[in-house]
Amino acid sequence: MEKQSKNARTKKVTGGYSNITVKKETALRFRTYSKKFNKSHSEVLDGMIQYFKENHLDPFGEGTKVILDSIKKLQLEMMKKFDRLIAIIKNMEKTSIRPTYEMVLILYEAYVKDGRKPRREPVQLQEERKDFLEPRNTVPKVEHDRMLQEFKEYKNRCNEILSSVEKVEPMIGKPYLKINMGIGDFESLKHLLR
Repeated sequence: MEKQSKNARTKKVTGGYSNITVKKETALRFRTYSKKFNKSHSEVLDGMIQYFKENHLDPFGEGTKVILDSIKKLQLEMMKKFDRLIAIIKNMEKTSIRPTYEMVLILYEAYVKDGRKPRREPVQLQEERKDFLEPRNTVPKVEHDRMLQEFKEYKNRCNEILSSVEKVEPMIGKPYLKINMGIGDFESLKHLLR
């Protein structure tokens, strides 16, 4: 029976929690530090251990030396890359920039020694066409025929409306005009005139 209770206790310890005794000041510092990450104390401690292992850091001495060595290595690599860039720029200056500059300088000196002033040719400006602002007297025949047909239809419609107008003279008041037209005809005329 004692063996079973010991086995039960050991099984609970592997998946559960364990207590570690530390000084109160250290525990307070750790709690305030782990609050910054919004994680449990176990997750923060596990992350710290993992960080030390992956970066081969020793918190009691050699850790800072490893970091300083890696910074120095990066610094040396960057200096080598800067040296390469400087060499490329100097090569460009020797092979392309300097010769081009000297050619332009020779041409400029020859121009100054010549003493002639360059002739300026007058600039020819094209005249603007303003005929598009003038009204045109020509219309395509198809469009002209269509406009004539629409005008004839409009004229016939107006004559129909005028023929349905009556003069009304009331006993009291001024005389007025009355159009004898159905509501459907009136709505179609409104739609047509929009």
